[in-house]
Amino acid sequence: MPPDPTRYSRPAIWLHWLMAVSIIAVFGLGLYMVQLPFSPQKLKLINWHKWAGIVILLLAALRLLVRLLRRPPALPPAMLRHMPGWQQFAHHAVHHSLYVLFFAVPLLGWAYSSAAGFPIVLFGQLPLPDWIAADPQLAQRIKPWHQWSAFALIGLASLHILAALKHQFIDRDGLLRRMWPGKASS
Repeated sequence: MPPDPTRYSRPAIWLHWLMAVSIIAVFGLGLYMVQLPFSPQKLKLINWHKWAGIVILLLAALRLLVRLLRRPPALPPAMLRHMPGWQQFAHHAVHHSLYVLFFAVPLLGWAYSSAAGFPIVLFGQLPLPDWIAADPQLAQRIKPWHQWSAFALIGLASLHILAALKHQFIDRDGLLRRMWPGKASS
């Protein structure tokens, strides 16, 4: 079957939902683990958080590649006619900002881990290079950037979700079908 020009490609759809679930999970894990007292359990969760961040970084690179190889479908003309200019601007600004944060959050986490002197060993097997020399003072300056960018990512993702729900339940324009897994309904 030829691709449907009104929907995202299957790889784009699956990467979207896989990243959505992963980002929400790793954010929740981050919130949980920072409140734990120092313990073997906390160290284990920190490693899982780092591994998930690296996987999200790899998924983001793959998602960007998929997006560059196959442009997303244009918004339907009827929708564009009814969408104020500020909403069109917000639509593009949020999507571009999400892509920036898909990379910034895990890269800042990796930089923090490197500067703190705690290398990332992916899945306990593959040591990743430290790309910043160990420097505890630098680590303390990077740490809030990682945290703030993670909150920005969750904030923008929440805005994205709310906009999709508005289109689905208030505007009833079928926009969500473009990114929903499975076959498009007629």
